[in-house]
Amino acid sequence: MRKYFLVIIILSIWFFNAIGQPFIDDINRFKEQDRLNPPPQNAILFIGSSSFTMWHDVQECFPDLTIINRGFGGSTLEDLIRYVEDIVYPYKPKQIVIYCGENDFASSDTISVELVTQRFVHLYKLIVEKHPEVKITYVSMKPSPSRWHLSGKFIAANKGIQQFIDRKHNTSYIDVWSQMLNVSGMPDSSIFLDDMLHMNSEGYKIWQKTIQPHLVN
Repeated sequence: MRKYFLVIIILSIWFFNAIGQPFIDDINRFKEQDRLNPPPQNAILFIGSSSFTMWHDVQECFPDLTIINRGFGGSTLEDLIRYVEDIVYPYKPKQIVIYCGENDFASSDTISVELVTQRFVHLYKLIVEKHPEVKITYVSMKPSPSRWHLSGKFIAANKGIQQFIDRKHNTSYIDVWSQMLNVSGMPDSSIFLDDMLHMNSEGYKIWQKTIQPHLVN
């Protein structure tokens, strides 16, 4: 009986972590990486969803800069807010590059453009309250073919976030959307993996070229 009771407790703890603390395994992995190999301060911090997580050679793409990649796949702006104390505050970066928003819209049809924009504003405020001098750069949501049905929301949210950023000091907005369309104004499928959501190496070459001018030396 005691054995079954312990099993129930363990399963309950697992369920709480999975529901109450989504992505906690990713966060704990970052903490362990930092414990074993403390990252330098005053680096450029990348945070966001799988488009950053899967950019495995991001440091090689910007060899003259120090990049810390703390993207975790599937994350929303709400998740970045939830874990801002873990994935932003400890690093004291000179610049934070954010790619997030796609998953917010993909998570539910009820998620509005206004809500996603508000989530970004909330994240921005949390960051600058702790690190007022850090440069904040937002990479626009990309035109993922598998999510083209959400393109109207992506475009509107990109515009709302850009308008907010344009009013702020020490910020920049990076438009990757227009760089990833073909001559017909549709997503260029040749720069995506078979899932038509994540990018292949050609897609990341576009990102490298587009993001480079916005990074702080």
